[in-house]
Amino acid sequence: MNKAGILNWHLAGTLAELGHGDRVLVCDVGMPILPRGPRVVDLAFRAEVPSFVEVLDGLLDELVVGGATAAKDVRDANPEVSALLDTRFPDLELVSHEKLKKLTADARLVVRTGEARPYANVLLRCGVLF
Repeated sequence: MNKAGILNWHLAGTLAELGHGDRVLVCDVGMPILPRGPRVVDLAFRAEVPSFVEVLDGLLDELVVGGATAAKDVRDANPEVSALLDTRFPDLELVSHEKLKKLTADARLVVRTGEARPYANVLLRCGVLF
């Protein structure tokens, strides 16, 4: 049993299988996950538990991230998450929400949080250590 890091065995095991270029979506409770292709680890317990920032920061501690994409709607609809994404990803790519949903179909993993505020979603692209 791990004594630190990600303790959820479904999530920890799936993270260990990721490779360079794989995509991971970290999303709020309202993000549609269609088509049913990517592996989903649903961490949502109650509204806001766990929060988007808690899950995102935990994943960033574990992953090498080469890039990130979010919906441009986050700028107006959720300034707090927008600012958070800017601090974590200086080169954040912004696309329409519809395009983000389409990109999600190619994700290898979706991690659903308990976040209950709009557009708290980011698609991570795994990088490489060297």
